[in-house]
Amino acid sequence: MPVPDGLAGQRVDAALARLLGLSRSRAAEVVASGGVRVDGRDVVKAERLPEGGWLEVELPDPPAPPTVVAEPVPGMRVVHDDDDLVVVDKPVGVAAHPSPGWTGPTVVGGLAGAGYRIATSGAAERQGVVHRLDVGTSGLMVVAKSERAYSALKQAFRERTVEKTYHALVQGHPDPSAGTIDAPIGRHPTADHRFAVVEGGRDSVTHYTTLEAHRAASLLEVRLETGRTHQIRVHVSALRHPCVGDLAYGADPRLADRLGLRRQWLHALRLGFTHPGTGLPLVVESTYPDDLATALERLRG
Repeated sequence: MPVPDGLAGQRVDAALARLLGLSRSRAAEVVASGGVRVDGRDVVKAERLPEGGWLEVELPDPPAPPTVVAEPVPGMRVVHDDDDLVVVDKPVGVAAHPSPGWTGPTVVGGLAGAGYRIATSGAAERQGVVHRLDVGTSGLMVVAKSERAYSALKQAFRERTVEKTYHALVQGHPDPSAGTIDAPIGRHPTADHRFAVVEGGRDSVTHYTTLEAHRAASLLEVRLETGRTHQIRVHVSALRHPCVGDLAYGADPRLADRLGLRRQWLHALRLGFTHPGTGLPLVVESTYPDDLATALERLRG
């Protein structure tokens, strides 16, 4: 096909991502595999598409869908369990569900390994999952066990009626000390594995209150109105107060080292929602894991 209007002059990987609706990383993989040619020759991802050029794209076979591996997850605690749902306290280093490229433990795999049967609604690798936490974020996550719970909880998250409260230790002192961050979030324009505040992104609203202010950092209580990927990390970074230890979003590694942190200081502390079976309010709470509690005590000291 001729190079489409509007793509001439763009990097090959960016143009391919736009043309085929791929992520930038997936487009780069296609280019690296030799699947893209311009005027009969192979190209590299950083080249620019020439105006009037002839573009050929050969997509490799899609990877096999990820599968759930049933195995216990050390450190993952069940904090609430009934016929409709289970709430776990997820440790750091555990993904919500399998995904391409992830070979570590998952919440759904840990539940399966512990003998839990969860809802069959949703894609095969994330059945029962109604919301997610980052691999590097610890805290509370609810998984549906019944089909009615899956439908009701998905609807509750869509309608923003679920109370989602986090604690975050951020660098410096946000000004004002309490407020709302209302800024759209989308894929980072140059780093595919990250997100950013971008024009045209999805609406994203974060409310925060300062609980403690120390010389180098502040402890915030954060309530999410929306639930975008990396939302808290992106929003506090946009304020120039990234989560302590969050090197991907601009945190100072020296402070993280001083506090003994090997990940972002961010914990999903509280979940509140209407129980899909009883219709009554259900609120569950967690405590800080050892690495975050130790880092905070060092800061206070």
